Amino acid sequence: MTKFLTGRRLGLALAATAALSLAACKEEPFDTASQIGPNPKLPAPQQYLFPPMHLAPVVGWKAGEKPVVAEGLKIEALATGLQHPRSLYTLPNGDILVVESKAPWPNPIHRPKDIVMGWIESWVTSGGDTGPSNRITLLRPGGDGKPETQSVFLDHLTSPFGVALVGNDFYVANTDAIVRYPYTTGDTKITAPGTVLTPLPGGPIDHHWTKSLVASPDGSLLYVGVGSNSNITENGIGAELNRAAIWEVDRATGRWRIFASGLRNPNGLTFEPESGALWTVVNERDELGPNLVPDYMTSVKDGGFYGWPYSYFGKNIDPRVMPQRPDLVEKAIVPDYALSSHVAPLGLAFNTAETLPQKYRGGAFVGEHGSWDRDQFNGYKVVYVPFSGGRPNGMAEDVVTGFLNADGEARGRPVGVAIDKSGALLVADDVGNTVWRVTGGDQNVTSVGQ
Repeated sequence: MTKFLTGRRLGLALAATAALSLAACKEEPFDTASQIGPNPKLPAPQQYLFPPMHLAPVVGWKAGEKPVVAEGLKIEALATGLQHPRSLYTLPNGDILVVESKAPWPNPIHRPKDIVMGWIESWVTSGGDTGPSNRITLLRPGGDGKPETQSVFLDHLTSPFGVALVGNDFYVANTDAIVRYPYTTGDTKITAPGTVLTPLPGGPIDHHWTKSLVASPDGSLLYVGVGSNSNITENGIGAELNRAAIWEVDRATGRWRIFASGLRNPNGLTFEPESGALWTVVNERDELGPNLVPDYMTSVKDGGFYGWPYSYFGKNIDPRVMPQRPDLVEKAIVPDYALSSHVAPLGLAFNTAETLPQKYRGGAFVGEHGSWDRDQFNGYKVVYVPFSGGRPNGMAEDVVTGFLNADGEARGRPVGVAIDKSGALLVADDVGNTVWRVTGGDQNVTSVGQ
């Protein structure tokens, strides 16, 4: 008991220290829009004993509340009462899969500030942990597009995130392995045991545990995102073996190779339809200041290196990493498009449908989970980035907002985004425990009951 109380007092003392450091480090005015696009403004880095934290406690959605959408759009709840819906996938027959997932085992604590960060971050990631998760829920729309079925499709998974269907093979990227299941069109439940295609880096440390997944256009390969095991190698470079990378996996044999590296936490893997290039959104490093480093979206080159941990946004050196690797920094690729600092992008979907208004066709929707380490919140919304000729072409525009209330509390936080068979935009809200459906303002939607 004495040991527990001592640890608890230590945690409280450290948390108080962190709160004081935040109060003492108010941000200077900064235009976050200056960090959106191909040439973001990059201020001088700062370093802290404790990183500033500004967290949005989760309060959930009250009856009658819903997010705000841009003019010409309408939003309604498609499914409620979920447990941490993280990612979404539309099957060819129109069924919608909702991946509900909780983080795996606790990560080991190596630094005093890890106690503070873990304790405080738990305030903003709960969203109600009362029900089953680590499963996939199926939503089946009826003939009028309104969902008429909500059922468990696949259960007893290990912190799943990405899924992909190729023919009759259904793949799930758990945090520790890609697993294959048999699937037949129209199935509402998978009961057959899965077969491991290839293991993925998991515990005992599993800092960035979400594993995004996409199949190549010809179906022969799978691409999976494997995030870093730290913010900036504080767990040792050995813990980063084969991480901070996108793997290419042979679907027939399970053999894999590193397709691209230096990507701190790549998610939302998808192929841009016009160019055929693989794209991802990336959560960049923390603790260099409220306006460093911009998160980004980028096409991914075979064999490309994108800087982490040694540099950011090209050849900008991170002074905390020792020893440095000037040979890698020299070849670091500048990402295509910055999204602003600490917006935490986790979802990416290109829209080729013609259902939404014309301005939302051909570009990319990005789900921004939101900041925790800057005084003024950033993210907590879904944005649209216009594309032309397979490349970003213009400023990101807010599409779905209102996840924060007037008191800075989180009613929800967007994660994965997808396009359903009708062309509507779907948004997974992992602390609001809801899937939202966005249509043109003259289209009808309804919600699935709990």
